[in-house]
Amino acid sequence: MAYKETHNWFTEWWTTVVTWRERHIKEKNFMVILALVVGILGGIAAQLLKLTIHLISSMLTAHLNMSSWNYIYLVYPVVGILLVSLLVRYVIKDNISHGVTRVLYAISRNKSRLKLKNIYSSLIASSITIGFGGSVGAEGPIVFTGAAIGSNVGKAFRLSPKLLMLLVGCGAAAGIAGIFRAPIAGMLFTLEVLMIDLTGATVMPLLISSITAATVAYILEGYDAEFFFSQTEAFVTRKIPYAILLGIFCGFISLYFTRMMMMMEGMFSKIHHQWLKISLGGIILAALIFIFPPLFGEGYGAINLLLDGDPSQMLEGTPFYNGTHSVWFIALFIACIVLTKVFATSATNGAGGVGGTFAPSLFVGAMAGFLFAYVLNNLNFGADISNRNFALMGMAGLMSGVMHAPLMAIFLTAEMTGGYNLFLPLLIVSTLSYMTIIIFEPYSIYTMRLAKKGDLLTHEKDKAVLTLLKLDNVIEHDFMSVRPEMSLKEVVDIISQCSRNLFPVVDAEGNLKGVVLLDDIRNIMFRPDLYNKMHVSRFMSMPPARIDINDSMDKVMNIFDKTGAWNIPVVDGTKYIGFVSKSKIFNSYRRVLRHYTDD
Repeated sequence: MAYKETHNWFTEWWTTVVTWRERHIKEKNFMVILALVVGILGGIAAQLLKLTIHLISSMLTAHLNMSSWNYIYLVYPVVGILLVSLLVRYVIKDNISHGVTRVLYAISRNKSRLKLKNIYSSLIASSITIGFGGSVGAEGPIVFTGAAIGSNVGKAFRLSPKLLMLLVGCGAAAGIAGIFRAPIAGMLFTLEVLMIDLTGATVMPLLISSITAATVAYILEGYDAEFFFSQTEAFVTRKIPYAILLGIFCGFISLYFTRMMMMMEGMFSKIHHQWLKISLGGIILAALIFIFPPLFGEGYGAINLLLDGDPSQMLEGTPFYNGTHSVWFIALFIACIVLTKVFATSATNGAGGVGGTFAPSLFVGAMAGFLFAYVLNNLNFGADISNRNFALMGMAGLMSGVMHAPLMAIFLTAEMTGGYNLFLPLLIVSTLSYMTIIIFEPYSIYTMRLAKKGDLLTHEKDKAVLTLLKLDNVIEHDFMSVRPEMSLKEVVDIISQCSRNLFPVVDAEGNLKGVVLLDDIRNIMFRPDLYNKMHVSRFMSMPPARIDINDSMDKVMNIFDKTGAWNIPVVDGTKYIGFVSKSKIFNSYRRVLRHYTDD
C-alpha cells in the first residue's frame, strides 16, 4: 500500500512538473537543456563502459606472458560469450545485438522509443563480451545506450516523435563523442550513419550533446588522444597517387568486410539451437585469437603498435614468434589478420556476444593501410611512403566504406589521433573508399539489415515523415461489412444506412472474402425482382491488393502507387481489420510534415 501511495504521489508530482514546463519553457530552449543533460549522461555512460572493459580485461590478462603461447586465449572468449548469452536470455530478455541497427529500427518503426533497460543492458553485456576477449567494439553498444538515454529522457517529458528522434540522435552523438573524445565526429555520426534528416535549428542540440560528452571525457580521462600518433613524415603532393590507390584498396576491403559479415550473420541466424551457436562461435573465435592474438578484444593495442611503426611486436605470444621474422612473413601475418577479423567479429556476435563493428572497421583499416604501404616500400618501387601515415589513412578509408560515412570517418580519425596534418590524404582515401564500395553496395553494414526488411529510414524527408506515421492510426473501421450469403435486398438496406460506397465481404469467422463496390451494383440495386435472387457471392469482387497489419507505411504507399486504388483493406493474416484510404494517409502526412519541419 505504501508503495502504491508513493507511486501515485510521484506520478502526480511529475505531471505537475511536465505541465509547468510546457507553460513556461519554450520548446526550443527546453531542447537545449535536455541536449545538455543527455550529453552529460552519455559522456558518463561512455566512460563507465571503457572503465569496465579495461578493468575486466586487465584482471584477466595481467598474469599472461606475452612472449609465449597463451592457451588461456582458448578459454576466456568462450566464457565471456557464455556469460553474456545467459545474461541476455534469462535476465535482460531482449534483443540488444547490433546496437546501431537497433537504434535505426527504433527511429524507423517505433517512433524513436527505446526501453528503459536498454540504458544499461548493452553496457553490461558488451563490457563482459569485450573484457573477456570478444573481437568486437564498444561503440555500437554505447550508441545504443546513448540513444536509449535520449529516448527515455524525452519520453519522461512526453515529447513529440520529432523531438524524441532528435534526442535519440543527441544520445548517439554523445556516445561517440564521449568514447572517442571526438565531438565533431559524434555529430556527423548522427547525420551520416543514423541518417536523420535535420534542419538548421536542430543542429545546435546535437552539437551541445557532443561537446558536453567530449568535455566529460576530457575531465575524466585527460587531453591525450585516443591513439598515440606522432607524424614524423610529411605528406607531399607526389604521394597523392598512392593515397588514391589506397582509397580504392580500402573500398574493396570494405566490400569484403561487409559481405563476409552479412554471410556469417546469415549462417548463424539459421542455427536455432543456442548451445550449438555458442559452441560454434566460441570455437571459431578461440582458435583465431590463439593463432592471431591481436584479434583479442577491440585490438586498440595493435593499432597503437602500427601507428608507432613497429608491427613485429604483434607476433609476440603467437605460435609463430621466434624473435626475428622476415618482412614478408610480417606482411603475410598482417594480411591474415585483415582477412580473419571479420570472422572473429561475426563469431562473437553470432554466438551470443554483444558488440559493434565500429572498432573492427578501425582495426582492419589500420592493418590494411599499414599493409599497403609496407608491401610497396619493400617491393623497391621507390614508393617511399610512411607506413604509419597510411595506417592512419586506412582507418578512415575502412570506416568510410563500411559505414558509408566519409565525413565522419575523416573527422573521427583526425580527432582521435591528432592527425590533422593529414587532412588532405584522409579526405582522398575516405572519399574514394566510399565511391568504390557504393558501386557494389548501396547500403552500409548497419542499414543493410533494415533495408532487406523495408524498415530503413533514409535522408529523404518524405520517407522520414512516413516513418512517423503508424498504420494503426490511419485504419478506418467504420465500413459496414456484408456476408457472402446476403441477398441483394439486405445489401440495399445496409447501403441506405451509411454514406460509404465500399463494403467488405466477411465470412462468419471474420475472414475477408472480397468487396462490394456501389458502382458495380448500381444497375441492379433498383430492381426489386432481383432482390431475393441475387446474393453477395455473385456480385462481389476481389480488392486490388491487401495490406497486412504489420506492413510499414513505406510499403503501404508502394502498394497504393502500384494499384492506383484509393481504398485498400487491411488484414491480419486473413482476418479483416479495416480499410486504409489514400486521402487519410495524405491528410496525416501533411499534418506530421508541418509538425516535423516546424522550426
